[in-house]
Amino acid sequence: MSETAQHPGEAQQPAGPEHQQLIELHVNGDTHEVLTESRRTLVDVLRHELRLTGTHVGCEHGVCGACTVLLDGAPVRACLMFAAQAEGRAVRTVESLADGRELSDLQRAFSEHHGLQCGFCTPGFLMLAEGFLAERPQATKEEIREVVASNLCRCTGYQTVVEAIDDCATRRRAALRKRLEGDPGADPGGDPEGEPGSEPGGERHGGPEREPGGRPDAGGQSEEDRCGSTTRSP
Repeated sequence: MSETAQHPGEAQQPAGPEHQQLIELHVNGDTHEVLTESRRTLVDVLRHELRLTGTHVGCEHGVCGACTVLLDGAPVRACLMFAAQAEGRAVRTVESLADGRELSDLQRAFSEHHGLQCGFCTPGFLMLAEGFLAERPQATKEEIREVVASNLCRCTGYQTVVEAIDDCATRRRAALRKRLEGDPGADPGGDPEGEPGSEPGGERHGGPEREPGGRPDAGGQSEEDRCGSTTRSP
């Protein structure tokens, strides 16, 4: 064996500058300059360089959909493309959905309909649904069911995921109708009468009561809503 040969299991040395390139990524409305190896995938750069850990790594073969992000508005598997391929294009991760501590209408719908359990796959479903509803706001429940089948979930059985997305789409359409009818107070991104799962009088239904100050995470869960760990089984 030559002196330069690497033993099996030996840690791989970081690539030198000659194997790296400077790329500019536009992520969630911000511009980042990243010096990285050409072979690094988009999901790795998002998680390890930009610290946007809401995008999860699952199968790394483009099958499970946990790494789904939006690229120029369209859902893509971030584990199947190089970070350099996203240069000059708009990337959105699950962190872009919430406005500070205020969850988006889609995230609230997932919470109200219990569309998540362990939460590991949830960011991928949220970004898949966000991109799909932007393209097909009139989607039927059957169309939604067909789309979400492309992502894998081991917990929910998919029915509650479908119901959450369908409810969000229904409320967005209702809000749009109210705006077109001249109601300036209609919310373009949510329930025209209140939060998803609320009655016209403002009383919530269909979801667990949460303590004030329950902090949502990037996947749309509050600390009180979590039902199990995000640690995957071997």
